[in-house]
Amino acid sequence: MGRVIVVGAGIIGLCSAYYLKKAGHDVVVIDQGDLKKGTSFGNAGYVSPSHFIPLASPGIVAKGLQWMMSSSSPFYIKPRLDMDLIKWGLTFWKRSGKSTMEKNVPHLNNILQLSRRLTAEMRDDLGNHFQMKEVGCLMLYKSVTTEKHEIELAQEAAAFNIETRVLSANEVQEMEPEVQVDVKGGVLYPIDAHLHPGDLMKTIHEHLLANGVEFHLNTSITGFEKQGRKVTKVLTEKGDFVGDEVVLATGSWISSHLKHLGIHLLLQAGKGYSMTFENISKNLHYPSILVDHRVAMTPMGGDLRMGGTMEISGIGSKMLIKRVVSIYKAAKSYFPDLPVEFPSEDKIWYGLRPLSPDGLPYLGRHSNYDNLVIAGGHAMLGISLAAGSGKLVEEIISGEKLSMDISAFDVER
Repeated sequence: MGRVIVVGAGIIGLCSAYYLKKAGHDVVVIDQGDLKKGTSFGNAGYVSPSHFIPLASPGIVAKGLQWMMSSSSPFYIKPRLDMDLIKWGLTFWKRSGKSTMEKNVPHLNNILQLSRRLTAEMRDDLGNHFQMKEVGCLMLYKSVTTEKHEIELAQEAAAFNIETRVLSANEVQEMEPEVQVDVKGGVLYPIDAHLHPGDLMKTIHEHLLANGVEFHLNTSITGFEKQGRKVTKVLTEKGDFVGDEVVLATGSWISSHLKHLGIHLLLQAGKGYSMTFENISKNLHYPSILVDHRVAMTPMGGDLRMGGTMEISGIGSKMLIKRVVSIYKAAKSYFPDLPVEFPSEDKIWYGLRPLSPDGLPYLGRHSNYDNLVIAGGHAMLGISLAAGSGKLVEEIISGEKLSMDISAFDVER
């Protein structure tokens, strides 16, 4: 077994390190942050096989165009002249057709199912210190149009042996006895689970430290040294690192890091926001997605997290408070007596989701290098896909038979 440098300590990097160490590799993890602020930390915490439809799907472009110029809508693109954004947008449009989506759905479903099983195994291995609960997730809706769409999705789910329950407004209310629910109905996906993503990160990090994985946090990557078809060194502001293999899993920064290696990867950072309300007196019993407004609600013990929106405004852009207000208003419209008040700005979290133009992750080797594995572009499914992605990374590096076909995730597609 060799020495593997994992660049990126988000949930994809940590899960890669977890499986690599388990397989007997010597593992070093490098990250520009401290594990407490990235996208893996403040998201909704869903492990959701129900999300088998890729982001690039029929109707999304029309809906996106309808929303994109409103800075308070669920989807917003900041107008700017940026060639990477233009290329990404054109590719997204081309890959949003029905035939492409139908080709991609089985592959996304396969890795979701793999990851769902592995996440439960990881919980059993590490202990459930991250509050994983397997009660399912509700898709709640207010309009007739959305109801029709969600019921059609539930029928599609049956083709993948995903159980669903279509619920009336009264049935949804019975499932949420502590708060008033104002919906037309909902669909329950019992297979889904939820957890506290920050606690998951902490649990894996502590396990890896205890098992000899070397961490270099708050360490920025400055480049790479190459020789022939090998990446020979990872260069950082705090020194150089040498390994037999390199895993690049730096989320929304992955495309900029790959440029040092002469690789152009189509990727955009999609900003999402969340608010976490602590020890509320009346809480939700089930995680739920408020479909009409694209808002996610997650009970985490006595706390409640609400989050959402997709804002493509570039890395380093400022927070748009009106987008957070929209999340809060949506939550209160579905749960009118939810005992929460809009928080101060310092209590609002945001992170960047790495978006590929077809809604599938990038996973595998690049033909230019024999010892580089790329793992990125997981969009809103980072937690859902983390365990499966980490296992596949380990299998690639160990030369084992892969748990599934990953051709749809080709990094050069």
